[in-house]
Amino acid sequence: MKYLILIYDNPASRDIWLSMPDDERVEGVRAYVALTADLEASGESIAHEALDRASAAKQVEVRDGRTIVTDGPFAEAKEELAGFYLVDCDDMDRAVAYAARIPEAEFGRVEVHPTIDLSDIGL
Repeated sequence: MKYLILIYDNPASRDIWLSMPDDERVEGVRAYVALTADLEASGESIAHEALDRASAAKQVEVRDGRTIVTDGPFAEAKEELAGFYLVDCDDMDRAVAYAARIPEAEFGRVEVHPTIDLSDIGL
């Protein structure tokens, strides 16, 4: 089953990151490198990326056939989607175990979402 692991940051987690000594930040990056290596070695990694700031993103809506593009998403939100892992694991417990290894889980927010398999409806 596929799971999307979403990594959020916020002003508090960014302040914590910026206040860390360089060696602690390097250790945090190494945690990502190790997690990614383990996921790839197990064959459970499908995709993963760090995302640019929300201010660089666009929000797209289509209303009455017209495409409306605005800066965003949710410019007023304090939390931002910072990155993701798309994994293919046996169960939610394994996906949660991977999510718990993400450094932001200690001072930010990490979510695990099961995906929907559209092949069940013939797609």
